[in-house]
Amino acid sequence: MVGMGIGRRAILGGAAVLAAPRLGNAQAGEPLKIGEINSYTAQPAFLQPYRQAWTLALEQVNAAGGIHGRPLTTIHRDDAGKPEDAVRHAGELVTSEKVVLLAGGFLSNVGLALGDYAAQNKKLFVASEPLTDAIVWSKGNRYTFRLRASTYMQCAMLVEEAAKLPAKKWALVAPNYEYGQSAVRWFKELLKAARPDVEFVAEQFPALGRIDAGATVQALAASNPEAIFNVTFGADLTNFVRQGATRGLFERRAVVSLLTGEPEYLDPLGDEAPEGWIVTGYPHDQINTPAHTAFRDAYRRKYSDYPRLGSVVGYDTVQAIAALLRRANTTDTEKLVDTMRGLQFASVLGEVTFRALDHQSTMGAYVGKTALRAGRGVMVDWRYADGSKYLPSDAVVRTLRPAG
Repeated sequence: MVGMGIGRRAILGGAAVLAAPRLGNAQAGEPLKIGEINSYTAQPAFLQPYRQAWTLALEQVNAAGGIHGRPLTTIHRDDAGKPEDAVRHAGELVTSEKVVLLAGGFLSNVGLALGDYAAQNKKLFVASEPLTDAIVWSKGNRYTFRLRASTYMQCAMLVEEAAKLPAKKWALVAPNYEYGQSAVRWFKELLKAARPDVEFVAEQFPALGRIDAGATVQALAASNPEAIFNVTFGADLTNFVRQGATRGLFERRAVVSLLTGEPEYLDPLGDEAPEGWIVTGYPHDQINTPAHTAFRDAYRRKYSDYPRLGSVVGYDTVQAIAALLRRANTTDTEKLVDTMRGLQFASVLGEVTFRALDHQSTMGAYVGKTALRAGRGVMVDWRYADGSKYLPSDAVVRTLRPAG
């Protein structure tokens, strides 16, 4: 009877293997489809370079033989910054296009909507960019993984520098949606833990993409802070910087700013770029590691342009997916998810791991200061902050993330 039981399990196990064919078998030459959804028309500064580098990475993967002999292809969709459109596109890609997995996402609210779709429909979602902590913590699920260094991680990197400043009175400004609210929460909590003597004297939450920069600057100045934490980006950042400079907000005040060192947001400021701000960013022209140099040179050859941070994110998303598919050697979603937990791959910025506990990658970020050089903003005095060093402990994550 024992022997018969073992035999039955072996038969069932064999059936499971047959249900998840290896990629190089009968389907050789048939493309493996990725469904990619992003806010292309809503956030072109970041997502045009992202899309270009995505294409470059795809070409390189296929030139090297694809995934076990099968080419990798992408079906892109534009969600226009609307969560409901993103979910509709996801449904179409999964049911009609039969994609192997979903990827993309820029805005945090869109990323959360796609993560929820992934959980409800048991489809792997590789979130490229949305920075919300909720996507891997409070709203985390088995099927959602995130590449980019999170809001918490980047705030922890900046707090490390902010805590060294003599400033005690801080004002904060952030866009009024999940990412901005989360950034303010973590900055306050982490800075207070590092410097119990600080106080927060003002908070401004302008609508994303619709900042009244004059009124925002006036309200911050009225609180007479010694330092400012800024989370605005894109056109909001440009307006904030111009109004702040005109009204003297930044004079004799330290500014700590998320994302401002990224070329997508620093370049449009031209000679109006602020000097001395402590920022996260991407000093593309100064990073000369072998992996980054090869990436930068290939990008320049193809597009006659330099990469932005969006380029790194797009390129590395494809590289992560390719590494996943090569290792899993199947299109079965459950096996892909199991393989993704703990997956390591060689990113442009160095070795990256997707932590099994919360599905957050260990990709880091560059931290430095802004300066003007030849009439344009650049990053100086920068360092690469390894993301694995800026994540909360496993015990803390377990209190933040639902089981499963």
